[in-house]
Amino acid sequence: MSATSASDSRDAVAAALTTLESAVAGLRRTYGDTLGVRRLASDVSRIRDDLDELGDPQPGRLIPPDGPLETVPDTPYDPQMWVGAQDEGLGAPDRHAP
Repeated sequence: MSATSASDSRDAVAAALTTLESAVAGLRRTYGDTLGVRRLASDVSRIRDDLDELGDPQPGRLIPPDGPLETVPDTPYDPQMWVGAQDEGLGAPDRHAP
């Protein structure tokens, strides 16, 4: 993604947030200062802060992918692969948690 494209995306998110802030303000007028409305307002504010923290895109700052994605099959693993293995985080079979 180019810096211009990133800037366009950032601007689009900022515009959407402005619309969302307005919609949440409308909910506040309708529902009052309820927990749900406060949480929505807080979430929108947090997203705005995160967007502001990104700053302006800089050339070379974008991280390209390391390579093509690897597809992991949905077929079950061979049960023999697990023979003799311990369950990670559960400890050895001859011991138990206190």
